[in-house]
Amino acid sequence: MSRGLDRAGTVRAVGPDVRDPVATASKRAAAEAGAGAGAAPPAAPRPASPWRDLFRFRARTRSDVEVWVGILAFVIVIAGWLVATELEFVQPQFLPSPLAVVEAWWGLFQNDYHLDIGISIGRVWVAFGLAAAIAIPLGVLMSSYRAVGAFSEPLIDFVRYLPVPALVPLTLIWFGIDEGSKVALLWIGTFFQLVLLIADDAHRVPKEFIETGRTLGAADRALMKDVLFRAMLPNMVDSLRITLGWCWTYLLIAEIVASNSGIGYELWTARRYGKTPEVFAGILTIGIIGLVSDQLIRAGHRRAFRYLG
Repeated sequence: MSRGLDRAGTVRAVGPDVRDPVATASKRAAAEAGAGAGAAPPAAPRPASPWRDLFRFRARTRSDVEVWVGILAFVIVIAGWLVATELEFVQPQFLPSPLAVVEAWWGLFQNDYHLDIGISIGRVWVAFGLAAAIAIPLGVLMSSYRAVGAFSEPLIDFVRYLPVPALVPLTLIWFGIDEGSKVALLWIGTFFQLVLLIADDAHRVPKEFIETGRTLGAADRALMKDVLFRAMLPNMVDSLRITLGWCWTYLLIAEIVASNSGIGYELWTARRYGKTPEVFAGILTIGIIGLVSDQLIRAGHRRAFRYLG
């Protein structure tokens, strides 16, 4: 406080000295605090829209928002398809209307189409199960022991570049015209891709995990079963989901070879007689089955590996 003399000669306080910045700042802070005590609290920030997160780089959004966006994509495609056919931009023999495809699809189900669907699903899952049963242990061994990898990788790389249709004559010679040739074609189209993906998933496991296991005294078998396999499991499920889709892409090739049942057989027969709506119905059937299978595996992946976020 600075002091001064009034007219009576007495000493009086004239307030804080303007040359004292500490006192000035303290009094200003006290005044602001007092004013803020009686004021209303600041408004909470408005929550960000989950739809806006869709357009932010690598942003996370709610799963229900993603579902609605996916449904919107299908609605746009079907609407464009309907407009193109109703306005006759494309001739019906090349692109039938969605209503014609639905009618043809319903007509197929009136002729035991569900039996063909069951047969095709069985063929795909048998071939895929055999491919996974062999590819998973072999891929782990290829990643764990260089002797196995050096011996197997050149052969696998050679076969996986061969076009599957070129192997149709050999499968007929080796397995005949029964189910063996169809399962073999699906297995060839899946196994040689899957085993390399499994080996790559095993390679991605950090070396620190293996070194920690060895420090704790784990043997090779325990390292592969309790460390390597558990660490690679989330990525391995993704690899299985991807190759299951590849297995479905070879279904038509497998079922046009001396077959009298299955989705591919019905689709190929419709093509032979120029029934374009039935062809689209077969394609629609495979797409729906693939989409449902993929979404079920993805949902199981999210639930089983919640710790991945």
